[in-house]
Amino acid sequence: MERSRLEKLQRLKEKNLAYPHKFQVSYEIGQIRSKYEKPTDRKEVSVKGIVKRISKLEDGYIVRISSKAGIEMLAMCNEELKTGEEYILKGNIGRYEGKLCLFSAKPVEDDNPLEIENLKAEYDLDPNFEEISLAGRLITLRSMGKAIFGHLQDASGKIQIYIKKDIVGEEAFKDFEELVDTGDIIGVRGKLFRTNTGELTVEVESFNLLTKSLHPMPEKWHGVKDVEVRYRQRYLDLIANEEAKKIFLLRSSVVGELRNFLNREGFLEVETPILQHVASGANAKPFITYHNYLEQNLYLRIAPELYLKRLVVGGFNKVYEIGKNFRNEGVDTTHNPEFTMLEFYVAYWDYKDLMDFTERLISHVLLSTVGTLKINYREKELDFTPPYKRYAYFDLLYEKTGKEKEFFLKDLEGLRKLAKDLGVPNADSLTHAKLIDKVFDVLVEDELWGPCFVLDFPKILSPLAKTHRQDADLVERFELFVAGKELANAYTELNDPLEQRERFLEQLREKEMGDEEAMQMDEDFITALEYGMPPTAGEGIGIDRLVMILANVDSIREVILFPALRRF
Repeated sequence: MERSRLEKLQRLKEKNLAYPHKFQVSYEIGQIRSKYEKPTDRKEVSVKGIVKRISKLEDGYIVRISSKAGIEMLAMCNEELKTGEEYILKGNIGRYEGKLCLFSAKPVEDDNPLEIENLKAEYDLDPNFEEISLAGRLITLRSMGKAIFGHLQDASGKIQIYIKKDIVGEEAFKDFEELVDTGDIIGVRGKLFRTNTGELTVEVESFNLLTKSLHPMPEKWHGVKDVEVRYRQRYLDLIANEEAKKIFLLRSSVVGELRNFLNREGFLEVETPILQHVASGANAKPFITYHNYLEQNLYLRIAPELYLKRLVVGGFNKVYEIGKNFRNEGVDTTHNPEFTMLEFYVAYWDYKDLMDFTERLISHVLLSTVGTLKINYREKELDFTPPYKRYAYFDLLYEKTGKEKEFFLKDLEGLRKLAKDLGVPNADSLTHAKLIDKVFDVLVEDELWGPCFVLDFPKILSPLAKTHRQDADLVERFELFVAGKELANAYTELNDPLEQRERFLEQLREKEMGDEEAMQMDEDFITALEYGMPPTAGEGIGIDRLVMILANVDSIREVILFPALRRF
């Protein structure tokens, strides 16, 4: 805590001004902007103006241009212009720091350019001194003698405030100067107007200091750069870094659109247990806890799959769940021990139906959240326009090794030698299933830019999937890969209880051989299958990884608000 801020807080308490119980707001800041700022849609225009001021940026220049009548706007240019000269600039109209701005502006010759006045009249509506009350965090502060300028920020945006001694009164102005710092949360009441540069501004008539920040804020222009600080103190990241806030707004939209699509398709959203008696439904090492009353170990679920299929047995033909899974595994750029999955199941479908459905689902999410099926990820294009390419699992391995399916399924020692040659860790102790999986990871996964479906997996890797109708060594399963990452896993579900029991027994043998991720036997699930589950297809989609791709980030920690970190 900063000593001077503590002293200011004490003075506020003495004046009975600290920590009021409430403040009545008439708008969120974003609502004000939506009301008085027309969307620009990055329309291309040509504008005539005189260069008034030029500021250097890291990758170009920001230029203030003015009409002959003194009406101003901004332009972003890659080339340096001359102050005092008149230009016709062509670019895409948008907003920068709340001001109308021409992006990617270039000098051109144009017989019919727009006047700045006409452009601003179209996009910057006149608030006509509307009386409003707003609250937010004070993120900038600039004193100019008898007036103070600052910016308030809330979750929906930021807006400029203007405090003048003649309006708020000498005592209130002095309190603001002496007691208010950046980082404080304040409420203001006043009239809304536009400055000469067109910035929406509140002329403050009264204010309340709602919460005193006892720590200084991160530096305004650079935000929080230390990734450890960003992840451990996400609240600072959200205050200081606009991009971080956009990622989590995007994440919320993605989850909402997944839910909207499934609801419209007739799915029922359900909730299944997180504390489970049996760790099954996926190949993963579980977290174990102990229930005092029941006097037994319970597991944090590694997947909701077996409970969702119980519901299909019970007669719900279309079910889904969006929720947390927990796996006691390592942490890297695509894995966090606590992560979010969408799982859904449909009676009377098979995995081919799911591939078509997945294309429609992903298309809906992209068009609803980012507005296009073509996006850039890590400086390369991803085109989600259906249909996605489809590759057979063993065809991909054959392309890399020249070896047929029988080599991977029958020649265990040859496979182990190949794994060693590829540098697979602990290849001597891995089970047959793990060896196949790790070799595929090393040889194939990173090159699957996609989006593409890899289908027809070996049965040895898929204890819950139905045997392939044309090849008994395979199962009807696919994984969706995007940018080298597994985004979805799906299969025609195994619904033969006798075969399912044998698959579970094989998993127990794998566990005895040292595979900590092998599934446990779930006797009640077997009993459910004995009552009869219709032909069913099911799928899981990793929401964290989907958001990573849409947000163009390469670490899962960027899209999880509070990722798992080692304690200091």
